[in-house]
Amino acid sequence: MDILDLRRSTNIKPAAGKLLIAEPFLTDPGFARTVVLLCEHGDDGSIGFVLNRPSSSSISDLLPELNNVSLPIFEGGPVRNDTLHLIHKMPELMGGAEVLPGVFWGGSYAHLAYVLEHHEPDAAMLRLFIGYSGWDKGQLEAELEEGAWLVADSFNDLIFGTESGRVWQDSIRSLGSAFAFLANMPLHPQLN
Repeated sequence: MDILDLRRSTNIKPAAGKLLIAEPFLTDPGFARTVVLLCEHGDDGSIGFVLNRPSSSSISDLLPELNNVSLPIFEGGPVRNDTLHLIHKMPELMGGAEVLPGVFWGGSYAHLAYVLEHHEPDAAMLRLFIGYSGWDKGQLEAELEEGAWLVADSFNDLIFGTESGRVWQDSIRSLGSAFAFLANMPLHPQLN
């Protein structure tokens, strides 16, 4: 069974709360070895955030008034890198839309500032992203048909508790033993 047959065997369809796992041979520098949490998927397109690409920016670079807060920031994707987005587990403090049980996308920046100043959340409760990953109508479906992505169920530990360097491998392994060998494939096997 080749990789394309394996991909087709998962039968998981893209939807809010699902993961897009870059195929092992996807060499697009914007998405190679990335995992995207889909937060919106519909007839008009899709929006998500890359979970495993830490940014060199700090919270004080983006919100100077919060210079005493230490929280990692991730590059959510190549679209609108001048925007800040939130994935969190604090709907009572931040609001937002539930993308999977207990995980929310969005919230106001006033609420974010309040939470950062008064509750000191850590990466197990809140993820910040600069920019996002977006697909126009039919674009993600075309990429799936080309074999660029695997679709998987998401889980809280992966979003909030996995070291970014392991997110891609752990996501691949979550698909089951038939996929486990992919987690150890080099990016360019022909150079092996």
